Amino acid sequence: MPTATMTSKGQVTVPVEVRHQLGLVAGSRVDFVPDAQSYRIEVRRRSLASLFGVLPKPSAPVTLEDMDAGIARGAAATMGE
Repeated sequence: MPTATMTSKGQVTVPVEVRHQLGLVAGSRVDFVPDAQSYRIEVRRRSLASLFGVLPKPSAPVTLEDMDAGIARGAAATMGE
């Protein structure tokens, strides 16, 4: 069973096998949920719906031709052309 030690600042390093199993990466958020006589850790997952409104709306619609041109410029830049 993986174990960890708390620092004097109250920090605990999650063992690597637990991080991998839970899919935790830097910046992941976890909840401490009270259980009968202890706590359990739950990974806080964001739904796609929670991202609604994060990006501003474009000032003008983008045409398919504009998208194709942007993709071509990005591909050319990546390929060093």
